Amino acid sequence: MDYIEKGTKAFNRANWALFLAGFITFANLYVSQPLLPTFAEEFHVSPAVASLSLSVTTLALSISMIIVGSLSEAWGRKSLMTISIFAASALTLALAFSPNFETILVLRVIQGVVFAGLPAIAMAYLGEEIAPTSLGVAMGLYISGNSVGGLSGRVIIGTLTDLYNWQVGMIVLGVISLMISVLFIWMLPNSKNFTARPLQIKALTKSLIQHLKDPSMLCLFGISFVLMGSFVTLYNYIGFKLMAPPYNLSATIVGWIFVIYLVGTFSSAWFGSLADRFGRQKMLLLAIAIMLAGAIITLQSLLLLKILGITVFTFGFFAAHSIASGWVSKRATHDKAQASSLYLFFYYFGSSVGGTAGGVFWMHFGWVGVIAMITVFLVIACMLTFVLKSVIAKQRLITGLVK
Repeated sequence: MDYIEKGTKAFNRANWALFLAGFITFANLYVSQPLLPTFAEEFHVSPAVASLSLSVTTLALSISMIIVGSLSEAWGRKSLMTISIFAASALTLALAFSPNFETILVLRVIQGVVFAGLPAIAMAYLGEEIAPTSLGVAMGLYISGNSVGGLSGRVIIGTLTDLYNWQVGMIVLGVISLMISVLFIWMLPNSKNFTARPLQIKALTKSLIQHLKDPSMLCLFGISFVLMGSFVTLYNYIGFKLMAPPYNLSATIVGWIFVIYLVGTFSSAWFGSLADRFGRQKMLLLAIAIMLAGAIITLQSLLLLKILGITVFTFGFFAAHSIASGWVSKRATHDKAQASSLYLFFYYFGSSVGGTAGGVFWMHFGWVGVIAMITVFLVIACMLTFVLKSVIAKQRLITGLVK
């Protein structure tokens, strides 16, 4: 296999290209999150209904990724990723001209479908093209682009909403995204270790079922569900908390709170490297523990402590996601794009379920209810991590006996 080695020009170009693609995808995916209080007020809907502007997108994304991940096995990686980021950018521009909340939801569903062309395929591309010894670092850098994109989209839309309105923010973000899409096409090296094959629905369905029958993969899929469900829930409703008394923060300030995502840029790359050295299970459990500590800290009423808690929680989340997603690429022995798409199906399905369910906890129990739900999710993540270790040990024992 002709792998891309760390330290080469091709390695730098591939990582920068996917960093930028992740930036575009997640800047546009989460663009509605800081606008939830604005949508609730402008369109006269509840916080839970306003959260649908994100939940319907992640739900459409989760379902579509299973299909698109399979299509990429036949149609190739780079072409589908290119279509995805250009279409997503154009739809953000269209959102600026939505006359009502229903139109926003329809466009966000369509956007969720086209978003699917990047995340699962990008992970598969890295798994196929990057040298195994450098995969942890490369996956961490890609997820860093996700965190920077998520941060930038929120900051841009939050600031421009206060200065002008949310429609102007959508236009500006859409134009920036289209410009970056051009850079992606130029920078990303073509696949060398991928061979396109005729689209065979029966064979692809069979391989999909094989992934779902693997207990270790099911554990990783479950971990992705609860991790993302926790993360989106916290960020969906922190804006409602901070824009209400006694804090009364503006949309701009709340948008800038997402600068905390920068710690994810560091933790994802760092923990990806640590996992390569010290073992994935240990580092994953540590990352989940950090998330739980951060969530508990946000229960404090002092604003600075709340922000500290969000920071710690975010650090832990991106570290955990980096390890779990890299683990999927390593465990998958065939159809890596499908395995990645299944991981991300559960990841974004968790976002949809957690993000909307969190609204029910918020309306009935306030911030304490939100953190209680997150705590339950994180305890489940720890349990699944221990189960995963046991499953892998049994699989290795069986493999050894067969040999």
